[in-house]
Amino acid sequence: MSNSNTYSVKQLAKLAGVTVKTLHLYDRKGLLKPAERTGSRYRLYKEPELLRLQQILFYRELDFPLKQIKEILDDPNFELIKALEGHERLLRVKKVRINTLMKTLNQTIHSLKNKTMLNLEDLYDGLSQEEARNYRTQAISNYGEEVVSLAENHLKSLSKKDMQALVQRQKELGKALYQVKHLDPASESVQELVHLHYQNTRRLWGTHQAVDKQAEAYKGLGQLYLTDERFTSDCGVPHENFRIFISEAMSVYSESLVG
Repeated sequence: MSNSNTYSVKQLAKLAGVTVKTLHLYDRKGLLKPAERTGSRYRLYKEPELLRLQQILFYRELDFPLKQIKEILDDPNFELIKALEGHERLLRVKKVRINTLMKTLNQTIHSLKNKTMLNLEDLYDGLSQEEARNYRTQAISNYGEEVVSLAENHLKSLSKKDMQALVQRQKELGKALYQVKHLDPASESVQELVHLHYQNTRRLWGTHQAVDKQAEAYKGLGQLYLTDERFTSDCGVPHENFRIFISEAMSVYSESLVG
């Protein structure tokens, strides 16, 4: 029922990885009409329909409702190449997020199998219950509950050993920055250390693979260093000048992320 340029509904369904029922639905809704029908009312599709179906599936993958997809594709100003470029960008973002979720899921499975899963109390080790509660409340106030929950869920998927390694790395980087507090915060040697601090911070946040560079969030963390000595107490004796220094260094680095 087909040649090199024409496809039956079954052939198109197989080619696109959808069901015949789905193609019938798209036809009824006027979303994807066949190029022609045979005398026996069989649907036949050609290249323009294949391209339109591709667009439909892209938009469906991005959770657009069918009605909105039809409006977009029927718009006389619709440009296929621009649409494809837009899909490519959005799918790349979605791919990164899915990869991040898959990594976290696999870490959680591994931790559960080996009984190394952290609980919420482990994330605030060293703090009293009241301190931990206040710390978490302040974090939610600064970053929002969704961000804090994402970080907590990521960290709980780690083993206690991995979690401790990240925390220890953060302390080491803080101490290294403390040793250069006499330098210009914008100097290359300081910014190299801040870059490592930024990367480790993103790992603690569980966002190190995200496309969003979180420049504002990292700059905001630096602002917290100015008012809360708990953030810098692990770097040595609490030191007001150091808090000013590291906050400025993080601000300079944040500006470079969006520059």
